[in-house]
Amino acid sequence: MENPQTQTAPIGGARQRLQRWIENPRTQNLVIGLIVLNAILLGLETSPTVMAAAGQLIVAADRAILGVFVVELLARLYVHRAAFWRDPWSVFDFLVVAIALVPASGPFSVLRALRVLRVLRLLTMVPSMRRVVGALLAAIPGLGSIALVLSIIYYVFAVIATNLFAAAHPEWFGTLGRSLYTLFQIMTLESWSMGIVRPVMETFPFAWMFFILFILIATFTMLNLFIAIIVNAMQSVSEAEQQDARQAVDAARDHIEADLHDEMRRLREEITALRATLPPRAISIGTRDSRPSPG
Repeated sequence: MENPQTQTAPIGGARQRLQRWIENPRTQNLVIGLIVLNAILLGLETSPTVMAAAGQLIVAADRAILGVFVVELLARLYVHRAAFWRDPWSVFDFLVVAIALVPASGPFSVLRALRVLRVLRLLTMVPSMRRVVGALLAAIPGLGSIALVLSIIYYVFAVIATNLFAAAHPEWFGTLGRSLYTLFQIMTLESWSMGIVRPVMETFPFAWMFFILFILIATFTMLNLFIAIIVNAMQSVSEAEQQDARQAVDAARDHIEADLHDEMRRLREEITALRATLPPRAISIGTRDSRPSPG
């Protein structure tokens, strides 16, 4: 995902100065600091004690920071124009700030809780976080396939568990839905042994084979496949960025070489034109003087 400034044609005047101000590292660090401060203020608003002591100050600071976000967003809109909407990160910033501007009252009261989404703007401001999110998005097709395989495995084991253990342990395996939830708990390895498996083994001594097989397949194999796909996607994103950087360097080098060739060609043409204006005697004297001396 590219930033809008990488898609915008060269601009001049006030827009160019505003673009330099937006892309200045100090401005970027200021916005990041305000996002972190805003996240702290939103957390403080959840405390009745803190709000009773300094509620007005916190609300005023929150509105002031929101005003800065609005100004920064309008400046980016002015600079990048239509290119702003072609960048997914910019659209995400716009939606987050727009939600914060909707009056949180009446039917929109639920939007008050969504103000904390402003913290997610850190993902758009920090390049390393953008790379991680981009890798996760790139891994979604592979993750979907793994999730489908895992769902099939879940369904098969849930049906087997319901048929085997429903009569003796209906609280865990009485229905297909309960079996699915119990197997999910076992997959997370949360109280799976003492809480579920050992009580089941008191009735079915060989039940451990079923649960250990499920854990080996669902937890250690499938979840590791999730991790492998995400790591592979992050590596692919990193390689793509490195390739783009190399292409940019090669393009700059080719541009410089082309400029040098053009400059040398123009110099040759100027020298040729200058020689054409000089008398033949001056050219012969200049050529003789330019020869190295015998000594």
